Amino acid sequence: MKTTLDLNDQLLADAKALAAQQRMSLMRLIKEGLQLRLRAKAASAKQGRVRLPVFRGRGGLVTGVDPLRNKSLLEALGDDA
Repeated sequence: MKTTLDLNDQLLADAKALAAQQRMSLMRLIKEGLQLRLRAKAASAKQGRVRLPVFRGRGGLVTGVDPLRNKSLLEALGDDA
């Protein structure tokens, strides 16, 4: 399908320069740009709200580990402080 685009002079000049730099036609550059924008819109529409996994198990810190002291946490991991 053919269509006519009304682009300002600077936008057209920039697009032609980028197409030449990328060694592609202006038509291909415009098609790829439109495809990128349409894919981004479709991807953002699909996302919506993200559900994060929640651990509902029991447990807690190992006895004797002070969560307010880095040294205590590192020792529990077996690393040197």
